Amino acid sequence: MSKDQGQRLSRSVMVIYSLPSLGLGATGLVFSIYLMKFATDVLLIAPAMMGGLLAVSRLWDAFSDPMAGYWSDRTRLPMGRRRSWMLFAAIPVCIGIIMMWSPPISLSGIGVVIWMGASLFIYETASTAFIVPHGALGVELTSSYHERTRLFAYRHVILAIGLFFGLGAYGVLVDSEDPRGSAFFLSLLGGPIVAGLCLYAALRLPERSDYQDRGSDSVYRSVADVFRNPHARILLMVYFVEAFGVASIAMLVPYVSEYVFGAPELAMAIIASYFVAQLIFTPLWLRLSRQFGKKALFLGASMVSFSGFLMLFFATSIDSLVVWIAPPLLGAAGGCAAIVAPSIQADIIDWDEYTTGERKEGAYLAVWNFTRKSASAATALIVGGVLQATAFAPNTEQTQEVQIAIRALIGLLPAFCYLIGIVFFLRFSFNEAEHRAIREILDQRKADSAR
Repeated sequence: MSKDQGQRLSRSVMVIYSLPSLGLGATGLVFSIYLMKFATDVLLIAPAMMGGLLAVSRLWDAFSDPMAGYWSDRTRLPMGRRRSWMLFAAIPVCIGIIMMWSPPISLSGIGVVIWMGASLFIYETASTAFIVPHGALGVELTSSYHERTRLFAYRHVILAIGLFFGLGAYGVLVDSEDPRGSAFFLSLLGGPIVAGLCLYAALRLPERSDYQDRGSDSVYRSVADVFRNPHARILLMVYFVEAFGVASIAMLVPYVSEYVFGAPELAMAIIASYFVAQLIFTPLWLRLSRQFGKKALFLGASMVSFSGFLMLFFATSIDSLVVWIAPPLLGAAGGCAAIVAPSIQADIIDWDEYTTGERKEGAYLAVWNFTRKSASAATALIVGGVLQATAFAPNTEQTQEVQIAIRALIGLLPAFCYLIGIVFFLRFSFNEAEHRAIREILDQRKADSAR
């Protein structure tokens, strides 16, 4: 039996691990593509103010990630260092989801801004307390180079299904004559479902007892070790510039479809084509990963993303062929990155254990999340600021200046960021042979310590 076969995960474990992504994907999609527009067009919060709220909440989320990762690494509870956090975070996530979409009608002005700020704080804090340990647990479930890719492929498929549910919820909201009432109803439905899936995963998943008490004893050294890892440093640079650009697409699709194409209903079709491509190409990425390696596959996906975003800038009307070519290209490439990237992350965490003797999955996941969320915060600030500076006015026809700004934000900005990410990632060198050699040393260390 090969090492990969010996460490294969059962289908039930992979499905249970992936189930929280079903709920978080659905609610997260609506959050990403509609919350900004809901705030500006329905709650009548100024774009710069809402962009600032989103930026501050994501920055807080980013700064809380390292602490959650460190505490998760160091937690000592009978239920485990990961599952305990997942269990305790489930209900607060539900509360945050409901609050975000249910500001009282009696609130206006600064009152509704404070409410949204408080709900974002609760949601981001609770989601961090779940997502960081959950991601770390995924890394720990297997040390097999290719089995990790298989696990994250399962998670991606279930996430994609959740995104389709989220797309349906988004359709209900944009077609509703009472978006506030519909948002409240959907949050009452979605919040408990998310909490239930998170609780189920926390109670049913296995957790490795041999990784207990193997985190760093210093939060500062724990985070510093991530930056001392040469492979991690390259990934962090790549993730930052790419997250900085890609965050704009989810936020701006409703604006492009309504204010550039003049067809708000088109947003559903654009997003659906993106997610369909993500879903149907998943088996292909698993085969290509084994055949060409994770680096080559991730690099190819980044190049396709660069081309797809560049195309979007030149989509000026609903009749443009680019409207129907770019989203599926971006979906296919994004799906590939969503499968391969966390698998690469898991491999270089093994490199950290090789050099430090510690298991710091929580710290690594936290720093990566910090990078991604701080980049998204910067994007929210830029999008809100640019819309405000170009005299964007909700629910009316926009000037040519505003339309060009929206196209540049959804096309040129991500394309430029992906180009920088490609240049950085060309320096990444960690491969399957190196990982295999490190795993043999780690397994021998474990065998020696057990004698």
